[in-house]
Amino acid sequence: MTFSRMVIVASSAFCLSAGAALASDGVLPSSDSVFTKWGETEGWTIYQDETRNSCLAERVDDAGNVLQMGLTADHALGYIGVFTKADIGLTGGKEKLLIAIDGDLYEGEAQQKSKHLADGYTGGYVVSNDADFVTDVMKKYEMVVMPEHEGAFIINLDGTFKAIEESRKCNAEIGA
Repeated sequence: MTFSRMVIVASSAFCLSAGAALASDGVLPSSDSVFTKWGETEGWTIYQDETRNSCLAERVDDAGNVLQMGLTADHALGYIGVFTKADIGLTGGKEKLLIAIDGDLYEGEAQQKSKHLADGYTGGYVVSNDADFVTDVMKKYEMVVMPEHEGAFIINLDGTFKAIEESRKCNAEIGA
């Protein structure tokens, strides 16, 4: 699907917004989060976020883009974090971030990098309680990330099904 076609499809797609307070209120991983490696599967590393008593999966693709998946601190919502070293036009504030997965569009908020990632990364999170969002991430093959200003990029979703299964095991093990 071409980028222009995705924009047309996006006008009728389902959108979810991430609340502006999510990262600042400890709902999502922050620069203060403490991560311990829990395991690995199909190119993904599963971490326990000791600060939030939750687990997340992380993968760096061949282009150097980072994808994180996990649960909010209260475990009520799932999130996807997408980060890149490419210039995507972030100006330092919070900006809209759109993710397209096989014609479905999800809306989130671009923020500055996480402490857990290497310097030079920017990106943001999409938070959702929509089962279709999780299904899309688990069963589709790529997502297109479209920052508000410029620099759309594609992230390969290989191994997401197994990574989510392992993250669930990690959460069950730590009693989350």
